[in-house]
Order: sequence, then C-alpha cells, then structure tokens
Amino acid sequence: MKKLVAALACRNNGSRLYGKPLQNLDINEHICILDNIVACLREIKAIDCIVLGIADGVENDDFVEFAEKNNLQYIRGSETDVLSRLLLCGENSKATDIFRSTSESPFPYFDAVDKAWAQHVCNNNDGTFLDNIIDGCGFEILSLRALKQSHRNGEEKHRSELCTLYMRENKDLFKIENITPPESLIRKDIRLTVDYPEDLIVCRAVYQAFKKQAPNIQLLEVVKFLDAKPRMLSLIAPYCEEGYSSMYL
Repeated sequence: MKKLVAALACRNNGSRLYGKPLQNLDINEHICILDNIVACLREIKAIDCIVLGIADGVENDDFVEFAEKNNLQYIRGSETDVLSRLLLCGENSKATDIFRSTSESPFPYFDAVDKAWAQHVCNNNDGTFLDNIIDGCGFEILSLRALKQSHRNGEEKHRSELCTLYMRENKDLFKIENITPPESLIRKDIRLTVDYPEDLIVCRAVYQAFKKQAPNIQLLEVVKFLDAKPRMLSLIAPYCEEGYSSMYL
C-alpha cells in the first residue's frame, strides 16, 4: 500500500534572510509562510501526513514549538545532510514516497498534486517532478527507495539541500516523469520563494491581496496581479536569473 508523506526540511540559519519559513505573511494575524504551506498540504487528499525535518541546534527549536502547536510529527537531524532528514521523515512515518516542497515557498502549485501522485503510482515512478514553473511553485514526489539509493551512492553535494541532484544526474538509474504546468505559469520573470527581503515584500503583498482564498491561493490570479504591478516585479528581478539558473542543479 502506497503512502505519501509531505516532508518539510526546516532550519532558521540563512545567509540572506534569517528564519525564512517563520517569517510572517500576515503580520497582524501572525500567519507565517510555514502556516500557509501546512494549511495547503492538509487540504490535499493524496498526502497522508506532514512531517517536519528540523535541523539540529537550539536556533531551530522554534520549529519544534511550531510542530507541537500544530499537532505535526517531526524529526531532528543534521543541518547539512538535508537528504538524511527527508529519509528520517519518511522512515518515522512509514512512508513509501515523499512529497517535497521547500519550507520558504508559500504558494506551491498544489492544484497539480493529486494528479501527479496518481501518475506517480500508476507508472511506478521513482520521481515525479513539477519543474518548469514559477520559482517556488514546483514540487517533487520521490520514492523512499530512490532517496535511500541517492544517499547511499551520492556525494556530500547530493545530500545537501539539492536533495534530488543525484537522481537528476543519473536519470538512467531511475524512472522519472516530468509534469508540465500551464503555459501561463512558466514565467522566468517571477519568483514566489523567500530568499531575500525583497521576496518577502512581494509574497506579503500577494498574501494580502488574496488572503480570502488562503491557504490555496490561485497562481493564475497571482500572475495577473503581479503583471499589473511592475514595481513589485522590479523588486525581485535581480534575483530571478540567479534563482532559475541554479534551480534544478
């Protein structure tokens, strides 16, 4: 019996912006990025449960408090070996497969998850990737077997936050399927992930504009909203090229 578990790797340290997953989208209501992601995941039928993969260190204890407050499972593990944390999330929850999105990206394209999971199971995939989409909106579905093989045979770089790099570099060893997003969501001039303060300004503006839709804010409407606000796009423009050039390395 297949079991899909959402594993969210969490840590506070960051060279550009500290505590990204816990940054507030709504300051007055104290709704953070991770709040919106978890709320979305809980609405997806395909996902059995959510597990936080929290990095070791007292600076990350805030995530333990978050997990306990929100009745979420969690594990603690190596800060640098992110792949091992994903594996622990899967093993502790008896998952066969892992749903992976980043914990600092508040608006993934969750509308595509159920269909992607059905294809993943039907085709017996090792990996099902939603890649060619607005930065921060994609996701990966990965078999635990493939992740274990990646950790066992890969190098240090493959165990970093680039958790699927080994699979992507060795596609002949794995059965991988790529999901095609709507053409309107293939935009290299937009990013909806929080890595810099400017990203947070844009994501807060998006959340305020569409908070009545939350948690599952419709990306097609977000694109129209940002296209009508060139100043918003100019804030994140310096980071788009960098982000897209390294996204799938």
